[in-house]
This record gives sequence, structure tokens and C-alpha cells, in this order.
Amino acid sequence: MSKKVMTNDQLCQLPTDQFYQQLASRSSGLTSQEAQQRLAQYGANTIHQAQHRSQFKTFIKNFTSLMALLLWVSGLIAMFTGMVELGIAIWAVNLINGCFSYWQEHAAQKATDSLKKMLPTYTHVRRDGTSQQIDATKLVPGDVFTIQAGNSISADARIVAATALQIDESALTGESVAVDKKPAYAHGDGKFAEQNVVYAGTVAVNGTATAVAMRTGMQTEFGQIASLTQQQKTTASPLTAELNRLTRQISLITILIGLVFFVAAIFFVHYPVAKSFVFALGMIVAFIPEGLLPTVTLSLAQGVTRMSKKHALVKELSSVETLGETTVICSDKTGTLTQNQMTINHVWLPDREYTVSGQGYVNNDHVLLEGQPVQLADHPALALVARVAALDNDTKLQAETSDHPKILGTPTEAAHLVLAQKSGLDLDQLAQRYPRLQELPFDSDRKRMTTIHSRPETQGAVIYVKGALDGILPICDHLLVGNQARPITAADRDRINAANQHYAAQGLRSMAIAYRPFDGSNGLPADTADCTVANTEQHLTFVGLTVMADPPRPEIYDAVDKCHRANIRIIMVTGDSPLTAKSIAMKIGIDSDNVRVITGDELAKMSDSELQTAVKGEVIFARVAPEQKYRIVKANQHNGEIVASTGDGVNDAPALKQADIGIAMGVTGTDVAKDAADMILTDDNFASIVAAIEEGRTVYSNLQKFLLYILNSNVPETVPSVLFLFSRGLIPLPLTVMQILTVDLGTDMLPALGLGAEKSEPGIMDQPPRARTAHLLNKSIIWKAFGWYGMIAAILSTCAYFFVNWLAGWPTVPLAANGNTYVMATTMTLAAIVFCQIAAAINCRAKLTSIFKIGLFSNHRVWFGIGFEIILISLLMYVPILQELFNTTGIAGRDWAFLFSIPIPLVLIEEIRKAGVRKRLK
Repeated sequence: MSKKVMTNDQLCQLPTDQFYQQLASRSSGLTSQEAQQRLAQYGANTIHQAQHRSQFKTFIKNFTSLMALLLWVSGLIAMFTGMVELGIAIWAVNLINGCFSYWQEHAAQKATDSLKKMLPTYTHVRRDGTSQQIDATKLVPGDVFTIQAGNSISADARIVAATALQIDESALTGESVAVDKKPAYAHGDGKFAEQNVVYAGTVAVNGTATAVAMRTGMQTEFGQIASLTQQQKTTASPLTAELNRLTRQISLITILIGLVFFVAAIFFVHYPVAKSFVFALGMIVAFIPEGLLPTVTLSLAQGVTRMSKKHALVKELSSVETLGETTVICSDKTGTLTQNQMTINHVWLPDREYTVSGQGYVNNDHVLLEGQPVQLADHPALALVARVAALDNDTKLQAETSDHPKILGTPTEAAHLVLAQKSGLDLDQLAQRYPRLQELPFDSDRKRMTTIHSRPETQGAVIYVKGALDGILPICDHLLVGNQARPITAADRDRINAANQHYAAQGLRSMAIAYRPFDGSNGLPADTADCTVANTEQHLTFVGLTVMADPPRPEIYDAVDKCHRANIRIIMVTGDSPLTAKSIAMKIGIDSDNVRVITGDELAKMSDSELQTAVKGEVIFARVAPEQKYRIVKANQHNGEIVASTGDGVNDAPALKQADIGIAMGVTGTDVAKDAADMILTDDNFASIVAAIEEGRTVYSNLQKFLLYILNSNVPETVPSVLFLFSRGLIPLPLTVMQILTVDLGTDMLPALGLGAEKSEPGIMDQPPRARTAHLLNKSIIWKAFGWYGMIAAILSTCAYFFVNWLAGWPTVPLAANGNTYVMATTMTLAAIVFCQIAAAINCRAKLTSIFKIGLFSNHRVWFGIGFEIILISLLMYVPILQELFNTTGIAGRDWAFLFSIPIPLVLIEEIRKAGVRKRLK
């Protein structure tokens, strides 16, 4: 090849001989030796996948978060202070949590990993002057190869010969309408619009062609997009950042508390410095919520499981919560907001208009005909439209399912087949009754396709023509009205053009239908085999227009309404035309008539600051290129938005990678898009995104609920040590460090997980997304945890401690520092905290809603956790080896009665408080 590097656009404009010269190729193809040399020079024709982090690094990541590091250090401190069992327990919790996190994310990754084989396995090339079939990975620049309908394209290539070639470029552009390709150069609207260039990763849906490879592998447009995606750095999710912040807060608080206890132990209790230091370290370990990290992990895992049941596969646990923060959804149109199925919804005839609806038709007076197809015998012109739609057609439908048949051909022609079926026609019988005699294939210059069929009614033949109105109306000299043809007038032409413009203004596409009897008159040849474009496509009779669109998904309207109520903006980003994009956006309620439509060309001229201003208002982006969607996501993020970006094509991958939450389509999505995304919709349903956002909000709400639940026990855990210090040691420690760990890692864990499974509270999607400055640990939680729930629990547990000592003769007898009375007192203190936590688990289930409204027993997991708490504390009291380890003993029946009486008033008091808050807010 020449050393001078030219772009695809430059190469495809060269005269054919210069083009071959530039690529050092020829029409007969390369030799095997040349191909081998180029394969060594350019490498295999493959798309290199981004190198995923090694399994070892992925595994280690789960043990190196700030919270995990804090637990490693606290375990080490526990061992250093002589509490070896405590240190081992903390490390064990960290190990179990890390392994579980790795297993969850590894399972999700396995579910999304698939063979990335968007390029075909084989390609037919000309080598050594003969046609050969080779592995597509061995295709090189300069290779001459052939294309047939159904073939995937192996490289960016220039077409040198073609017959009725149409290419589905949706993997690159996101648009389902096939584009026409032919050897002559012409640059259309938008990127990938060169008329004589085909791109790797696209599919031929019609015709044949010969092409010459210009770029292969990572040098193709497909490869460049994949490379752009792989260059994006993965940033920490908002939840990860928030947990790191929370860890820093807790670390600072615990260190300050440890410092206070260290000083107090020296000056109040007169401990030696060494003993005071050990005591302070023990309190630091006790105050760290060891159960927080595993509880967060397991709660997110539960969210992942619930989302999978709602058709959303989450690849990373932290993505669950990120969804709940979403403020903007940058959504592709085709296949995401719409069904990606071209559908004829109007048939316009000179004397009547039909609106196609379901299995039947609705006329322009909106009179539903019993949901059944009209009787075509009563509507001859409509019958002719349906017949032409079925016969002047090269596409086939394979009924894999009744709702989504597989299309072998173009979506536009598939829509015409469906129209014929809705009209009650049997396609196979129709083809047998009117066998095709001749075809004049579609051509983008003529903008029409013609077929000639036997016509048994007249013992002759008939010519059927369909195509663009500007390609058919000029060659029509008659008009069909009812069942009579008459000469067409200038007024008729104006009316037809006006109807076509009316539909175009609504973002709809139209196709003209015409026919001509094959009767040997007006220059027609005697034999159909002699028909040509020149002698056949003239003197036509105009029948009508078929009008089509890619319809919105039925469930999209409710999903959009939910987004609006939740103050989540939807920005449509599409490769389709501005008219179509605006029409769909207004139809489904995303935007109003005042929406600003920005095209890709306009966007290219905008500075980053101008774009950041534009995305703050109602805006649609049409005819955009892949890197432009990426810019749109970044502009929103610069404005402080949490951005979810949806997509299915290769063109969406960079934006999916950049977004805070990338959402790929699982059914129609390309593997590159799925690889770049954080979440995959297994049903390609936009409504599933809204359900996932609701789940994300619920997960965050539940995180706050069990954060409140876990932290409130720190107050009754800390107060005993405060009493010990400020009494100058006269009050023995009412709670040991191992007993504190029992609460943090034992009794609290399962109820906290139950809170993580709590259903959404009413109205959660009627609230705006939380501010990015909002934090998990806010003032409300701090007040409830420490000033309300925690203080009540501290008072009750302290009362339990003194109650046992009172029964032993206190205050006339000094408080016991050891012996049976001391063990009994610490046991009752621990048990009282546990039963206060039972009340807290019930109270934390709802922020403001009454527990009786959501159902006292509706969350079985919370009650299972409560049962576990009671069993665990019982085992600690009565199993000898546990008694020795945790400094506990058995208690009497009256003590159990006291314990079981604790939760009831605490629940009722909280209900009164919530009722007061609801009344104040109302």
C-alpha cells in the first residue's frame, strides 16, 4: 500500500483507478503473498476487547476499601490489646464480606460476558485471481470481497459495483431504516452517510455488491468507537464515594472518642498510661460499626436480585444505589423509546384515509370496525394497496413469535407485509395467485421498485410500483378513486403533495403506491421479459400513500410520566431526523412544542460551555455522532447531574462508559454496548429503567434505615464506659468489649439485612432525586440514632444494670466488680440493648409511615432476624463455652418478662412521634 495515509472520505472520492493505486490493489484482488504481508503489517481483522482487571485484582479490590482497611486495623488493634478472639472475629467478618462481594460481581460479569463476534466468520474474497472463502479475521486492506443480502460486513470498504444494495447501519447509527449504497460517491446527511462506503459491523439486507477493504480491525470506525470506549476511566460510584466519606467520618469520630477515653482514664480513673491506652483502643474497636460493610454489601446484593426479577441485570453492586440518584436519562430513541419496528399506521387514498390500528383499521372518522380487518371487497383501492404492499416486496418474515417476527430484508418492506397480513391477506396464497414474472430492483436514483405479476382475472399481467412520492408521482398520469381510474390533474398533484408534507411534519415516512395494467399499450413490450425501466415505469396510475413510523413502546407513556413526577429529565439523543425525533418526543410526553432540537452539525460548532447551557433546558439531539453523545453526557455531568445513558449500538458505547450509570439493551444491544454498560435490560424495556430507578431509591432509603438501626446501638454501648470513667471507676464496666461485638456482629446483622429488603415507601417516585450534596449520615439520622433511639436504649439498658445490682443490695452494698452479681448485671445490660434493638428494627422499617399501615408482619426477614436475636442471646446466656467467652450467665423468668416488655412501649412512643411529624408536615 502507499505510505500516504488518506481518510475513508478521501479514498471513496478518488476515481476507481486511482483508488486501486492508492491501496496498491487491483480489480482481480490481491495475491496470497500480498495478503500475508499485509496481515503481518496491519494485524488480524478483529476488535480488541478492553482488558478487564485480572481476577486477582478484582478479588483484592473487595478487601481494600476504606471501610475494609478500617476493619483490618481495628482487628489488629484488638489483637495488640490482648483481645485475640475479638481481632479474629473482625477479620473473619471482613474476609466473608470481601468473598461475598467478589462472588456477586463475578456472577454478574459471567452473566454478561459473551463471545464478542459481531464480525462474520467467513468472507468471500478475490485472491490470486479466483474467488476464495477466508476467515474474516484474515481480511486485509486492499482485499476485494463480495457482499450478498444477509452478510455482515467485515471491514470499512468502498463499493465498486452494486445491485440494489441496502445496508442496515443500526449498530453504528442506532437507526433501523436501511440505507441505499452504490458505487458513485455522494455524501448524505450525518456521519457514516457516504453512499459508496460500507462499514464493519453493519449488515447487508438487500442486493449484492463488490467492495474493496480500506480499513480493518481497530482502524475501522467500529474499532475506533470500541477504542474510545476502552480509554474511558472507571470512576468511583456515588455510593463508593459516600461510603468512603462515611468511613472517614466514623474514623475521625472513633479516634476522637478514643482520645477522650484515653485522657479520661488517666485523669478520672487514674489508670497508668499503658492501661489507659489499651482501654482507649478497646473503645475505638467497640465504637466502629463492624457490621456496616457486610450489611451494605448484602443489602446491595438483595437489590441486585430484586432488579433481576424486573429485567435489569446489574454488573456492579454499587450501581444499584447510583440509579436512585439519577437526575437525567440520556436515551436513544430507536429500540429504547420506540419498538424498533417500522409500522404502517396510515393509508391515504384520494377519497379516504385509514388509520391502521391493531388487527384492524380505523377510518378518519375514528370509527372502530369491531377490531377486525375491513372487507377488502368493499374497498377496492385499499385492497389494491394491500396487494401491492405484499407482492412488490423482497422481504420475508419468519414468525419466531407472533409479536416479533424475524425480518429477512428491510424494516420498511416488513411493515408493508404486516399491512397486508392485517388486511386479511394470506401472503403465500397471494404469491401463488399472482406469480412474479419480472423485477426492476429498487435504485436510489429512481427511488422506486417495480415488479410484474400474472393477473388471472384478465388472463394478462399487471405492473406494481412502490417508492418515494417524488420518484413516482411525476410518472403517473392517472389517479384511482374508488375503483375508477381517471386522468390526474394539477389539483390532484397538489393535494397528494400536501398530504405527504402533512405526514412529514409529524415525523412520519410515506411511500407511494402505483400500478399499470400490462396490456401492450403505450409503448409496453409484448413480452414481460423485455420490460425495462424506460418502457415500463411510465403512464402509471397513482393509488395512494402508505404512511409509517417506528411506534413508541406501549409502556413508555407511564414510564415517562413517572420520570416527570420524580423530577428526572429525559434527553433524547438519536441519529434520526430532527422532525422525527421531535414528533416522537412530543407524542410520548418527553418534551413540549417549545423543545430545542440540536443537530449533530450544530453540536459540532458548539463550545463546551454552550453545550452545558443548552442541556439545562428542554432539548433533543438529532443526527448525532458517537463522540457527540459522549459530549452530551459529560456536559450534563459538568452541570452536577447524575446521568444514566441508555443505548444498544456500538455508537452508544463511549457514552455508556462515561455515564454514571450506563444501561445497555440486552435483546437488541451489541456486545460492545453491553461490555461498556453498568446495567443491562434483559427485555429492552424503558419502563424497566424506571422500575430500576425506583429500586435504587428504595435501596438508598433502606441503607439509611439500617444505618440508623446499626448506629443507634452505639449509644447504649458507649454509656457504660462513660459511667465507668466519670464515676472514677466506682461503677464497674456494665458491658465488656466482647459483648459490644455481640451486638455489632451478632444480634444486629440479620434484622439490618431485613431492613435492606423493605419495600418502597408510598410516594418514593413522587419526590425529586436527592441532592448530590446529601449524605447517608445526615442530621436527621444522627439525631434519631444518638438523641432518640440510642438515648432511650441507653437509659433502659443502664436501668437493667442497676436493677440487678439493686436486687443484690445496692446502694447499701457497693456495685459488684466481679462474681455472679456482676456477670448477671452485664448479661441484663446486653440483653436490654438487644431488646431495645428489636423495637428499633420495627421502628426503622418506615421513616414516616405508620408501621401498622405498611403491615406489622409484612417484612418476614425482619421478624426472622428478631427471632435470631432472641435465640442468639439465649445461647450466650445458657451455653457454658459461650458464657465464659462473653461473660454471661442465665437469667430468671422475671428478667425475661422485663426484657419482653421493653419493645412494646418503644414502638408505641415512636408511632406517636411519627404521627406528630406527619401532622406537622401535612
